[in-house]
Amino acid sequence: MPFLPVFLTTDILIYLLLAAIVGFAVYTSRHEHLRVPWRQVARRPMAMAALVILLAYVVVGLMDSMHFRPRLEGLNPAERGYSNEVLSVLDYVARPLRTRVETTYSAPFAMTAYIMETVESRDGHRVREYPRLKYGGAHLKDAAERAADIARRAGAATAAGAASWLLMVVVFLLIWRQHGEPSTQAARRLVRGDSPVPWRTIWITSGILIVVAANAGYLSLYYHIAGTDQVGQDVFYKSLKSVRTGLVIGTLTTLVMLPFAALFGITAGYFRGWVDDVIQYTYTTLSSIPGVLLIAAAILSLQVYVANHPEAFPDTTSRADIRLLFLCLILGVTSWTSLCRLLRGETLKLREVDYIQASRALGAGHFSVMARHILPNVMHIILITVVLDFSGLVLAEAVLSYVGVGVDPTMDSWGNMINSARLEMAREPIVWWSLASAFVFMFGLVLSANLFADAVRDAFDPRLRK
Repeated sequence: MPFLPVFLTTDILIYLLLAAIVGFAVYTSRHEHLRVPWRQVARRPMAMAALVILLAYVVVGLMDSMHFRPRLEGLNPAERGYSNEVLSVLDYVARPLRTRVETTYSAPFAMTAYIMETVESRDGHRVREYPRLKYGGAHLKDAAERAADIARRAGAATAAGAASWLLMVVVFLLIWRQHGEPSTQAARRLVRGDSPVPWRTIWITSGILIVVAANAGYLSLYYHIAGTDQVGQDVFYKSLKSVRTGLVIGTLTTLVMLPFAALFGITAGYFRGWVDDVIQYTYTTLSSIPGVLLIAAAILSLQVYVANHPEAFPDTTSRADIRLLFLCLILGVTSWTSLCRLLRGETLKLREVDYIQASRALGAGHFSVMARHILPNVMHIILITVVLDFSGLVLAEAVLSYVGVGVDPTMDSWGNMINSARLEMAREPIVWWSLASAFVFMFGLVLSANLFADAVRDAFDPRLRK
């Protein structure tokens, strides 16, 4: 085989989460009372535009979650040797960005380094100048050609992206049109937005994303479109690699949080008495502990364990992955208390309603009542909390990495980029593009998640449902 598949722990959990989402979608499609609120979400243009952007982030994250070891070159066909370096599909696709490493800082679309260096001229004299980059703008002879070259390549990328988008729209119209309807009539309905689902908004957002992606992909083959960092790595590539970290923090932490919150919250509200007292004491005590100190203690303990057991973590990728997983576990253990309080209060109210009292009078068991009657009626609270907490968890990773107790320093994340930019912002001249790139990518993910979360809240909250 040309490669050896590698399954990291977080990769497996991501695949399981994806399978659970597909299963939930199938289950929802078979129950009308679940389809109704999701139809309401699908009819909101802003929510659908946010969903398109979120799906783009998910695609990048999934590409970065398929890992493998490439086969070593120069071996005989009978020999099987694989590299110790663990790569992903995103690394393979973005190989030009990964391998084209400069010496040090360079500004976006620059042809020269950002810092003056002492170089020796042809006549033997040493002069101070900005040296030419090895890869960025290397196809140009003079800096005067750069603006015209960027404009020409951006125009070509925009035309290619627009053509691809138009082809996709045509295929969609052929499928979407009603029986016997001409394609021109379907196109008019799409332009007018004459459909329950805002397909016009979806395709406009998709077109913008496709054109932006085409420009970024094509121009990055010739320039460092977001500059380079201190060691010469492409900042745009690091921002793409950080997408997976943000998604893992936001999703896997939720998987850890939900069982604790649902089990303890419903149990405390249903049984009351001493069970409620014990659970309240537990989450009140846990809430009283400063979260940053608890996370720092757990991460430091993990570092000691990894240092004492190097045979269990043969490479830097596995060490960084186990630290990411451990951070998700700690964040999940420390963030379930607020949802637990909400579920406890809702269960205290539900246990007194007539249909639950009737179920108990007919001999239904406690756990059967909780699973069949209470859990489905608090599911809207769980869904609302999950989508609202996602953006908060993404921001939490950035804050924790900024203070040094987040993900591994060798792992690409927006928090690590912001942490390294802290010193770069104090340089003269200032190095601003690492912070700006991390901010733009994080802002796009968090804003899209918040807009989609607002639509889900309005659809599933009985007090707001129309």
